[in-house]
Amino acid sequence: MKTVLKSSVAVVFVMLFALAASVCAAQDTPETVLRPPKGAQVAIVIFEDLECPMCRRTAPLVEQAGRDYKIPVVRHDFPLPMHPWSYQAAVMARYFDTHSKALGNDFRDYIFQNQLEITVQNLRGFGEKFAADRKVDFPFVIDPNGKLAAEVNADRSLGQAIHLDHTPTVYIVSSRNPSKPYVEVRDNSQLYSTIDAMMKD
Repeated sequence: MKTVLKSSVAVVFVMLFALAASVCAAQDTPETVLRPPKGAQVAIVIFEDLECPMCRRTAPLVEQAGRDYKIPVVRHDFPLPMHPWSYQAAVMARYFDTHSKALGNDFRDYIFQNQLEITVQNLRGFGEKFAADRKVDFPFVIDPNGKLAAEVNADRSLGQAIHLDHTPTVYIVSSRNPSKPYVEVRDNSQLYSTIDAMMKD
């Protein structure tokens, strides 16, 4: 009797785990990921890889558009496996995020500015210089519990859930028109016109 009961309990736990997993998977859709932050009607959402040359060129354009339109820019990490140091750079950016989101974004921009000089071997040196210039501590082990890596992994999982296949991937998202909540900007020259169109809808 006890064996049967234990088996039944185990089956129930397996079913509940599977149900929870399917619910989480169902939540990761473009409609749930691609939305403006609370308090904003329109925003720019970008998935980027810090080692990606096109991301380096796109990031300042996106930041300038955010300032020009006074709309939020939401940056997600999407390090690609083909780039040997992008993942660790994203973890470093998350470390600076713990001081302030602005500092983390400054670090991302700093990495883009120096991208052509960075290697796996000297990446940490760039992190140390950035921290020293801003009088911020930069410990030898910046992610002892793996929490920052988990945040990068969560961002990457979000991108995978909405079937991203390239970086940068830039969206203009809006809560103004439920039938058209987001549009991907595939050409940087169309960034401003896409924002204009989304703000008019």
